[in-house]
Amino acid sequence: MAKINCIGILTSGGDAPGMNAAIRAITRSAIASNLKVKAIYRGYEGLITGDIKEFTTENVSNIIQRGGTILKTARCAEFQTPEGRAKAYENMKAEGIDALIVIGGNGSLNGARIFAEEFDVPCIGLPGTIDNDLNGTDSTIGYDTTLNTIVECVDKIRDTANSHERIFFVEVMGRDAGFLAQNSAIASGAEAAIIPEDSTHANQLEQFIGRGIRKSKNSSIVLVSESPKCGAMYYAERVRKEYPEYDVRVSILGHLQRGGSPSASDRILASRLGVGAIQALKEGQRNVMIGIRNDEVVYVPISNAIKSDKPVKKELIDVLGILSI
Repeated sequence: MAKINCIGILTSGGDAPGMNAAIRAITRSAIASNLKVKAIYRGYEGLITGDIKEFTTENVSNIIQRGGTILKTARCAEFQTPEGRAKAYENMKAEGIDALIVIGGNGSLNGARIFAEEFDVPCIGLPGTIDNDLNGTDSTIGYDTTLNTIVECVDKIRDTANSHERIFFVEVMGRDAGFLAQNSAIASGAEAAIIPEDSTHANQLEQFIGRGIRKSKNSSIVLVSESPKCGAMYYAERVRKEYPEYDVRVSILGHLQRGGSPSASDRILASRLGVGAIQALKEGQRNVMIGIRNDEVVYVPISNAIKSDKPVKKELIDVLGILSI
């Protein structure tokens, strides 16, 4: 295997609090190992357009506390084509980059996997996504901060819900994964969570109403995972039609969930995984995602990390059901 002298770093897909902490850790860990660092701006798009700059340790000073990503991020349709990836590879070679570290979610890591297979490039993935939906890691960078942001918002909404004796449907991010909705519902004392993983088992709205909602409570909060078909608006409309006696409101938290200074947990996680990425390259690892399991840094083949839906534990669903009586 060719010796690695220079690494490239990029952030791709949706931004997540803690990405900057990961960029800092990768950069400083690489420099400590006598490797050159090239920062690639705007994700895979920057690899195609050559938006690349050499980083020193000063470039990553004072960024651990900042949300978002100093490298910017972009969705890149061109990288999904063989021609786009060939351009990216030519730029990588021209810059002298021997290995690529990609911080992102499912789609970003899948792009790294395809790129690695086509051009025999060592690629390492870091799980940077607020959704917590990557396999092989207990937590993803950004998840803890987002959970705390949601809980803070729900605590404020609860004041209004109580004052007006209303049912509030609060829609949170997560796409096809219910981790944010389920765990923020437990943490905020919500009455229910409507998540994709539980939708096959029963009509969740009927369950929620049928548990005797509002018999003993003057307000209710339901966390709903975002969905184009059945998000918070869908369930609110159903309540208005099926249970017109209830006063219903909707709050869609949207992009405020992505922002903000990363929590201590996310800063520590990102720092450990960033150092782990350089360690993995030094050990000759290729095409793995660096994850955390039982508080140990682990290497997960990227194909395993992205392959299927990561399940929400049934125990969490049961806990919320018991505590929301």
